[in-house]
Amino acid sequence: MPHTSELTPPLSALGYLLKGMKLIKQPKLMAFIVIPLLINLVVFSVAFWFLFSNINAWLDGYIAKLPAFLTWLTYILWPLLAFIILFSFSFVFSTFANLIASPFNALLAEKTEILLIGEAINNDGIRDLMKDLPRIFQRELHKMCYIVPRMLVCAILFLIPGFGQIIAPIIWFVFGAWMMTIQYADYPFDNNKITFYDMKGALRKRTVKSLSFGMLISFFNTIPIVNFIIMPIAICGATAFWVDIYKPQFRTQK
Repeated sequence: MPHTSELTPPLSALGYLLKGMKLIKQPKLMAFIVIPLLINLVVFSVAFWFLFSNINAWLDGYIAKLPAFLTWLTYILWPLLAFIILFSFSFVFSTFANLIASPFNALLAEKTEILLIGEAINNDGIRDLMKDLPRIFQRELHKMCYIVPRMLVCAILFLIPGFGQIIAPIIWFVFGAWMMTIQYADYPFDNNKITFYDMKGALRKRTVKSLSFGMLISFFNTIPIVNFIIMPIAICGATAFWVDIYKPQFRTQK
């Protein structure tokens, strides 16, 4: 039965991730999930091996640089910073994994949308993929130009003693959640030729749901084993998000 958003009330952010979890079990999508899954597995295995080899030294070094009048915050900041480091590593390496896997992620989003709207999934995936490679990598470059300068601003905040060191983790967490939403929502938007600018505007209109979706992805990215499979789940969930809410909206604007 074709998917009709008029009959399907929008889900919560968690609801769309759970829907993504159901979708990756669909036999028709399995062939398009394997490569993104393997890329995520390799990238996160290397990332977490490096992280857990160094995290204690990084935390102790950061705490040692706090001004003397803030030393009483050590017991509060230590667990917070541990989570922020986990979150930061997850964000950076997730972005890296998505860059490598972007052509396959776009293909998975396309096939997921086709499945959701009730059309037969065709078998010309590789042919379509090769044809769209220049556009896909251009879009990824656009995303990087949006993300990297903001990452640098957040990084500078961490270097400001006192106030900067306290607010930087909070700003970084919110920024990272927004970037995760941008990262995964972009695949179905781009497949439907929606500009990056229009996509950001659409997501901002539902800021709470968009940020919640990104926060959940960020959280699951910090959990070993779960972070290996979160990429295809997030892609399928973001595609369901697109089909339910944004596809009808942009259709009426054409």
